[in-house]
Amino acid sequence: MTPIPPQVTTPLIKSSKLKEGQSKGFIVGGTNLFIVRHQGKVVAYLNSCPHRKIPLQCLPNQFLDCDKQFIRCSNHAALFTIEHGLCISGPCNHQTLTRVNVEESDDQIYCTIPSA
Repeated sequence: MTPIPPQVTTPLIKSSKLKEGQSKGFIVGGTNLFIVRHQGKVVAYLNSCPHRKIPLQCLPNQFLDCDKQFIRCSNHAALFTIEHGLCISGPCNHQTLTRVNVEESDDQIYCTIPSA
């Protein structure tokens, strides 16, 4: 049986600093990730396109399309659903982004990633 790696919970940003339709990138313990507030909820994914394993954005904190309805890979224009990270258009069609555990409490957004 493989042991479960310890989890590290890290505060990212005050909840009030991430408005609806905004995204923000972070590097936590060497892990490149981003968060998005969509329909009042916060989701988080690794900042890595499943097609070539490169960061999704070319400008800081720019992870969404112009209409703020999809996550967009700026390298190949692939589109991913915000809720599930599923690619619906582009070279990685039907692949998904890797989700990161995220939660909100006491006006703070936290992420939990496995420690190495």
